[in-house]
Amino acid sequence: MTRNVLVMGAGQSSPYLIKYLLDNAEKHNWFVTVGDRDLKLAQSRVKNHPRGLALRMDINDSEMRKSQIQKADVVVNMLAPMFQEMVAIECVHNNTHMISVSYEGRRIRDLEMDAQRKGLLILTEIGLDPGIDHMAAAAMIDTIREKGGVVKSFESYGGGLPALDSLINPLKYVISWNPRNVVMAGESGAQYLRDGKIKIIPHHYVFLNSWNMEVDGLGTMEAYPNRDSLNYKCLYGFEKAETVIRGTLRYPGWSETWFQIVRLGLPNEEQSIPDLKNYTWAELTEMFLPLQANGSSIEERTANYLGLSPTGAIMSNLRWLGLFSNEKIGVDVETSTEAMTYLISKKLKLTPDARDMVVLVHRMMVEYPNSNEKELYTASMIHNGERGGFTAMSKTVGLPAAIVAKLLLQNELPLTGCHIPTHPAIYQPVLKELKEHDIAFTEKVEKI
Repeated sequence: MTRNVLVMGAGQSSPYLIKYLLDNAEKHNWFVTVGDRDLKLAQSRVKNHPRGLALRMDINDSEMRKSQIQKADVVVNMLAPMFQEMVAIECVHNNTHMISVSYEGRRIRDLEMDAQRKGLLILTEIGLDPGIDHMAAAAMIDTIREKGGVVKSFESYGGGLPALDSLINPLKYVISWNPRNVVMAGESGAQYLRDGKIKIIPHHYVFLNSWNMEVDGLGTMEAYPNRDSLNYKCLYGFEKAETVIRGTLRYPGWSETWFQIVRLGLPNEEQSIPDLKNYTWAELTEMFLPLQANGSSIEERTANYLGLSPTGAIMSNLRWLGLFSNEKIGVDVETSTEAMTYLISKKLKLTPDARDMVVLVHRMMVEYPNSNEKELYTASMIHNGERGGFTAMSKTVGLPAAIVAKLLLQNELPLTGCHIPTHPAIYQPVLKELKEHDIAFTEKVEKI
């Protein structure tokens, strides 16, 4: 009997996922439906495959959403996080497994009993970060505990970046995933545990709290705290850990530039600006300067207000981005966040002759109470994308979800309820197959 999988969302993270499912559809007797609000985008992913169908899908159309989910054995939800709960509830109601790359959220956990009762798996956080990071960490932690070790310090870092041979702009960054998330990074603030002390970072100071760290194969990188790290102490069972940090990796210089963009207030989704498309970028920047800002030009007023050198690297980056340009914004946007999303999509675009890169690093300091020994465990993964082909981001976000979809469609994943991918039944087969696709960690253990 043909089994049906519905992929909801055909955006930047979906191409490799869809290709994997279609490549395996004939062999395993699947049919793959790809729904997106942009029909042409969905069609470009399916490419007239005989085992695939592209359709225009409005996620807010409840009848369409229900009818498509009812037909599916498995839904792979690649939509924005705001739609996750809606889709998960519909999946449980219609007896359909759901896989998602987004963070779990409290309302997803509320579906646990219903999912268990119906024999369904609702699996979230099965992308790159979160996703592969969870699985690699869980595998390391299980190995450490089998040896009698206790994790005293846990640090986990990840980032999507241009490859070392593709640093094509002054910010040393390219858009390989949702650009809105880049603009609004840090909006939730951050909190983490360092040497037994909880540190809480308000959203407007996240990029001020960055630090340098060495990454094998890359050299000096910059890290800043990512959301709520305290949750991971409970999630991974780190009762005795004195340091628990999750961070985002960038090339040095990113944080100091983005901190000033946040200081200006440009990442703002709350205030609508009438007729914004007919203003210039310089006029948009001017809107966020106080009336008393002094200087004869927009650049001088911005530098004076932010306390920056007019000829320094940060002002040079803001200038290169086009924030002082007299060019009109020219697209239908309502907020400064939407304008910035459009701007960085254009300025930080991944060109055909360049390639992206994803990086994950785990560091765990482990004590062995029976021997008083200490060890530092390090696991790192660097994966480069293809020039003019699949991005590393698309591959590493989409492939874990695709592998889990395969396991479910073949009845090879016995878990039910609401999970993230820290269970051996998930991480063991997924990490094994990822390795076959050259997505693997290099591990080392050092005595301390």
